[in-house]
Amino acid sequence: MEITTRSVQSSTSKSKSKAMAKIVEEEEQEEEEDEDPGLSCGCFFCAIKQPDARLRRASVAAFFRELPYSEHDDGGAVVAVWRAAMDAPDDPELPSLGAIRCMSLLLARTLADAAWCRRGQNACVPYYAAHVVGSYTIRSSAHAELAVAAGAVRPLLALLGGAMTWVEQRAAARALGHLASYDATFPAVARCADEAVPLAVHAASTCIGDVYANYVALAPSKRPKYQRDLLTRGLVGAGVDAAEDRKAEEWASQLQCWSLYFLSCLASRDPSSHATICQDHGFLSELCRMWGGLANGDSPAGVGLLRLLCRSAVGRGAIAACPDALSGLCDLAQSSDDWQYMAIDCLLLLLDDHDTWHAVADATAPCLVDLAELRRLGPRRRLGDAITSALLLNDDDDGHVRGRALGAEAKESVASLREVKIERKEREEAMSRDELLERKLVAKEKKRQGNDMFWHGEVARAIELYTEALEVCPLSARRERLVLHSNRAQCRLARREADAAASDATRALSLARPANAHARSLWRRAQAYDMKGGMARESLLDCLAFAGAWIDGRKHGRQQPAARGANQQKLPYCVARMIGKQMGVTGLFAGVS
Repeated sequence: MEITTRSVQSSTSKSKSKAMAKIVEEEEQEEEEDEDPGLSCGCFFCAIKQPDARLRRASVAAFFRELPYSEHDDGGAVVAVWRAAMDAPDDPELPSLGAIRCMSLLLARTLADAAWCRRGQNACVPYYAAHVVGSYTIRSSAHAELAVAAGAVRPLLALLGGAMTWVEQRAAARALGHLASYDATFPAVARCADEAVPLAVHAASTCIGDVYANYVALAPSKRPKYQRDLLTRGLVGAGVDAAEDRKAEEWASQLQCWSLYFLSCLASRDPSSHATICQDHGFLSELCRMWGGLANGDSPAGVGLLRLLCRSAVGRGAIAACPDALSGLCDLAQSSDDWQYMAIDCLLLLLDDHDTWHAVADATAPCLVDLAELRRLGPRRRLGDAITSALLLNDDDDGHVRGRALGAEAKESVASLREVKIERKEREEAMSRDELLERKLVAKEKKRQGNDMFWHGEVARAIELYTEALEVCPLSARRERLVLHSNRAQCRLARREADAAASDATRALSLARPANAHARSLWRRAQAYDMKGGMARESLLDCLAFAGAWIDGRKHGRQQPAARGANQQKLPYCVARMIGKQMGVTGLFAGVS
């Protein structure tokens, strides 16, 4: 009995001991929670790792409140916030805790306190702070409203204006473009339009030369270290210097494209800004040449802004009075660029205005007539009909408009367009099917004779036969007419008639379905543009389109057996050489080096 009592007492005491141990452990845990490391040291890295969500949010919010006023080297923490923004730009947690306000205050501080900005890793703070604002506002209007409320617009405009370097300018252009793209935040940006427009115009115009002179042209040892660190982040090995130069070229192109996007946002929502943009005639002259390069193919760049300017009378008047702008639009309209349809849109908008029709028709009629057979191009349908209507809208049978005569070349082009698209079309519609078939057979025979003449070296006679074939070939026989124009382009090349060759190749590509999908005509036009000079970009794009068609044809077995032989498995050497040549000429820094 005694033994039993003792065993019970022993078990009771053990239970009490376990309970006390548990209470002590819980008290220790509570003490550890009260001494939260995130709150005790104020470090972002400790705060963000706090397992308790309530405490983590409090710690991070406290960090963002204190960071803009800290005297420490806080570059590492800002980099961590940048990584979070890049990984999850739609995540509302950090912006709701003050991340965007913190970055806006940091931007203001870096502009006001140069000594602090030079301390340790703080040199990279303005770049990362502007980048964080741009990342969080890329798809969220709510985040953009937070940035505007925090006063981010002013310091971003200062960076865009060159208050620091081109690296920070690039991040600022990106962020401002996002803020100007939302209905809720556009008014805040528009209030600064008188200052913002000239800054963005200057940035887009000068950034390529600025990046080259202040970075690329310098020896690696003389380049700012923090900029090198930004450009070479994650890069190691022997090819770092070359990769750094390529990255600098990519960033310079982005700076130009993002400055143009910012201007496009202002121009699309505030037509009154068109007058300010058009004040710089040098900018208008170069605008169509600002194309973003191959690295930014998804940006319409300069032609996108031009199309917006063409929607206002002020913009149309300025562009119509700028021969270089019209020439650039014509060159783009006759290329295989993805934004070809935008250039045609610009020209059609200019032709639809009675006040600018004469100047534009005089300068662009020969170009547009070559495109009159287009059916569909990108999102646009029946483009050829729109071109025909626009050119013939104000023109009478004598080539006059409001008493003013067109130039000889434009008058001839418009007359040929009227003859083919109206008069000849009406005649062929009245013909029987047998008569049309007979004309098609005659055209086929003349084409055969023209081929024979060409291979026997009688190029001039071949051109005559192809021309005669085109005159009798029915308009409905698009494929046959495509081949005739392409063959005649080859003859023009043999005679070194670059303009005529480019015209015939363009007409052939306009007849193709889909548009620009005829490999031989692409290669012939690329050679013609190379022969003309000054059209390296257009030649390069045609070469690349031809290379894509060549590779696609080989992959699907559409080439002739001889072309699929062991010696013809690679891209033809002449095409590869042309691509290399034009890449060197069209490089972003080619014009300033």
